[in-house]
Amino acid sequence: MLQLTFDSGTLVLRGTLPQQPTIRLPGLAWDPRILSCRAPAFRYREIVTGLRKLDSCLVDNVFGPSCVSGAFRMPDLRPYQHAALLSWSGASRAGLVVLPTGSGKTRLACAAMTACRVPSLCLVPTRALLHQWHEEIGHHYSGPVGCLGDGNHRIESVTVATFESAYRNMVRLGNRFGLLVVDEVHHFGSGIRDEALEFCAAPSRLGLTATAPNGEVLDRVIDLTGPVVCELSIGDLSGEWLAAFGTVVLTLRLTADEQRRYDAAVATFRVEFESFRSLAKTMRWSDFVATASRSERGRAALAAFRYSRRLTSYPEAKRTALSELLARHRSNRVLIFTSDNETAYAIARTHLVMPIT
Repeated sequence: MLQLTFDSGTLVLRGTLPQQPTIRLPGLAWDPRILSCRAPAFRYREIVTGLRKLDSCLVDNVFGPSCVSGAFRMPDLRPYQHAALLSWSGASRAGLVVLPTGSGKTRLACAAMTACRVPSLCLVPTRALLHQWHEEIGHHYSGPVGCLGDGNHRIESVTVATFESAYRNMVRLGNRFGLLVVDEVHHFGSGIRDEALEFCAAPSRLGLTATAPNGEVLDRVIDLTGPVVCELSIGDLSGEWLAAFGTVVLTLRLTADEQRRYDAAVATFRVEFESFRSLAKTMRWSDFVATASRSERGRAALAAFRYSRRLTSYPEAKRTALSELLARHRSNRVLIFTSDNETAYAIARTHLVMPIT
């Protein structure tokens, strides 16, 4: 007999596994402290699927009761939202949906919760989104909606939580939900707060984003949430479902002095970074920062990197271009996005524009 339980963000498998190496049990490793096998909780679906194929009796004690306290109501979906829901359902209810801002990803999440009808946890990056999601879910679910974050600690069978609150509490909550919805999932995958998804055993997962990551980060997000099941761009939806828009790209150059300082800063950074990469090809940016912070040359390289970023954030050519654009559109409503707070405050001082940071 095999027994599977949840323990502080992990799965513990007690009992003797038969010698069948063909059965895939990803993440499962021997833990000598408890004389049993242990795996990250997010591997629950794969591990249970593999264990069901064995000639052993499996007692699955990971989850408690799977009922919800209220009734779901399926929201009205646009055709592309309905197609995204079908694609996600066809991928065993585990996958990543990429839709542009304003296309109704929150409503799609409510439809996914209605389709699953299991305890659901929705993760959002900010406190503002926490309250927006809480209100939207209340339109499609009759029961109480829990709120974890911004001073609230109310857990219900359907709950919304900020990333930070989920990270702090998932070791205790990871086996209470059958569906995990992650808004702006591109914030994960780089190692920062990834444990919020790793410690959750929910077999159904829906990742939502308007800006899909790439490379190793995308691979990690796919590992945590499932494959990309639907991807649409602004161009696919503009004109009918989103407002028509135009994009103009201005390619600007640094001045000779800015270019000289930029090249010097990049050269200082590159020497230390390439040396690190040659010794640790699979390491992440966070690993480089941690290593570089321990030496004088490494700290100088990090300072040079930050300086190069500041030079390109708001150089003289951007200052001139912005002044001309504001003068040209002085009778229009204008929203200016910047890459950092320092640039936002510089623009605010020069043009008397109210900064929001």
